[in-house]
Amino acid sequence: MSADTEHLPVAPPAAATVRRRPKAQDDRAATTAADPRWAAVLARDPAAEGRFVYAVRSTGVYCRPSCNARTPRPENVSFYDSAEAAERAGFRPCRRCRPEQPPRAEREAALVARLCRVVEAAEDMPTLDELARQAGVSAGHLHRLFKAVTGLTPRTYAAARRAERLRAGLAQAATVTDAIYDAGYGASSRFYEQSAAVLGMSPSRYRDGGAGAEIRFAVGQCSLGAILVAASAQGVCAITLGDDAEALVRELQDRFPRATLDGGDAAFAQLVATVVGFVEAPKLGLELPLDVRGTAFQQRVWQALRQIPPGARLSYRELAERIGAPRAVRAVAGACAANAIAVAIPCHRVVRSDGSLSGYRWGVERKRALLEREAKG
Repeated sequence: MSADTEHLPVAPPAAATVRRRPKAQDDRAATTAADPRWAAVLARDPAAEGRFVYAVRSTGVYCRPSCNARTPRPENVSFYDSAEAAERAGFRPCRRCRPEQPPRAEREAALVARLCRVVEAAEDMPTLDELARQAGVSAGHLHRLFKAVTGLTPRTYAAARRAERLRAGLAQAATVTDAIYDAGYGASSRFYEQSAAVLGMSPSRYRDGGAGAEIRFAVGQCSLGAILVAASAQGVCAITLGDDAEALVRELQDRFPRATLDGGDAAFAQLVATVVGFVEAPKLGLELPLDVRGTAFQQRVWQALRQIPPGARLSYRELAERIGAPRAVRAVAGACAANAIAVAIPCHRVVRSDGSLSGYRWGVERKRALLEREAKG
């Protein structure tokens, strides 16, 4: 630097330029942030599937709430009630989450339903690999998916459907052997080894409407009204509650139309007293041998119910998750409703997700009374 220039005045630096977003962008961002749907997008919440889609102005694409694409800037986001509405507004579907297709849970349920029809129509049970090839997925993925949707593995589902065909066929086929083979059992000898588990009795006795089977029963009284307890040789097969003792007996006769119903003796009266004692004081606990007759899925639900301790409550969703079938909430509720063994299979301990009481086979007021007694325990 020369002496001539050393003392020249230096111009002050230019003031930094501060660029502000247009107010319209700020307003759009604030509007989006205040919309509860934005929280679902940030959380990629799968529960929001089917409720709305969101579109991004900067890309021209619309997505599902659960899409794992990069989170857009809120000022660029708009919400639509449906894929059709987003497309009418000029947006195209995301190639990653395919929002124009049905929700994933719906697609998976439809896939499993199609495979169920394949199983039902097949003379021989398709292997897991064969079903997986038809579904276009791996065998392991199909096994997990099938169980999540139905609550059963493909093999267990096939066995349950085969047993249903047998029960229907026993009433129509010329012989028991014909019914066994028509239902898809490869060998009658193998079936007879498991007939008690499938039918609760021998095939010939089942075909005769339970003829020859002996069921002992007795009717007592408790604070909840009349109570009927019935047992076969395998264990307790019914505990029912009601206002009319005769109606309870008629219901038992309808369930076992050709079985021999015998009034219980003194020893059986003691069993009834045990059940009544549990109704009055649930903390005593109740462990009885049971003769449980139902589908494979129902039996899984009923077994899980027996593991709920007195004083505890589960929602239908929690019970479905406990048996490994989180999407089978309605089927779980149906299994609870089909339970014919009150208190010993404690379906009264299952409530709605908000804790309120739903329907109970023997009346909601009895359900409330049982729960209140257990809570006092």
